[in-house]
Amino acid sequence: MLKIQIDNKDGNVWDISQIVADVTWKTSRIGKAGSLEFTLIKNAPGQDKMFKYSNGDIVSVQRAEDGANIFYGYIFSIDGGRDEAVRISCYDQIRYLMAQDTYVLANVTASEVVQKIAADFNLKLGQIDDSGYRIPAMSEDNQKLLDIICKALDITLINSGKNYVFFDDFGSLSIRKIEDSLEDFFIGDGSLMTDYAQKISIDSETYNKIKLYQDNKDSGKREVYIAQDSANMAKWGILQLSQSVDGNLNVAQINERLETLSTLRNRESKTLKIEAIGDLRLRAGRYVRIRIEEYGINQPFLVDECTHSFDGADHKMSLELKAI
Repeated sequence: MLKIQIDNKDGNVWDISQIVADVTWKTSRIGKAGSLEFTLIKNAPGQDKMFKYSNGDIVSVQRAEDGANIFYGYIFSIDGGRDEAVRISCYDQIRYLMAQDTYVLANVTASEVVQKIAADFNLKLGQIDDSGYRIPAMSEDNQKLLDIICKALDITLINSGKNYVFFDDFGSLSIRKIEDSLEDFFIGDGSLMTDYAQKISIDSETYNKIKLYQDNKDSGKREVYIAQDSANMAKWGILQLSQSVDGNLNVAQINERLETLSTLRNRESKTLKIEAIGDLRLRAGRYVRIRIEEYGINQPFLVDECTHSFDGADHKMSLELKAI
């Protein structure tokens, strides 16, 4: 099912598909590098005496039947001993964004933030969709590079209502529109799903009163703008979000932000955990339709976390999904 190779970066490329077991591929939509872990059997019968592996070697995974790209990353740890089994841990290119640095930027899009950081750290770029919204200013002092990128994408979502996903696409850092990642199949009753659990909450990221304030340098006064949902306030109590806004925004722009925040935050958060038969088209950041009659669910969900597990011919996946 999987074709797994190790590239020693010295001209030697080894197909290890037949000597690995317990393969796990994990992806997260926010804040983590994609990872690949597997057990390698050393000194297997017929193994080439020149075969070797070390930290920094390239590991690639493709679907055996059609060569579809799945994972491209680098060995970061080797855990072995007297036993023949060696546990190998790999991460994709996003791992290098755990480095910290200082950036002071102005009038930039999230896409341009990614391009700037990638150029500074010699990282390979793939398809970068234009995220559109220009961030007036970002001042990040000794912050993780990945946190800076995630913050830029969050600012873009809050101000434009447009959601983008950042991920490593087989060795190339990419930004794509969420809407463009909708899969052409569904998961749920009668399709792949083996178990599920749902959580509906107002405990985080839910606000029915949005308060934006702006300090007027000319008058010395603080201007306050409020959007609230009285019905939800009566139902849930007052859940308030208070934020400052840039002094250069006009009233129309502030009201637009209020409307966007109300749309994003004045609702219950709905998350699903699904166990299913594995399908390698799915990874964190993809958008897939879920159908569960018991809960009246028939809508696309965003994949927040995705874990694929392989044990011989057995392929399972665990999904953590979020309604957007």
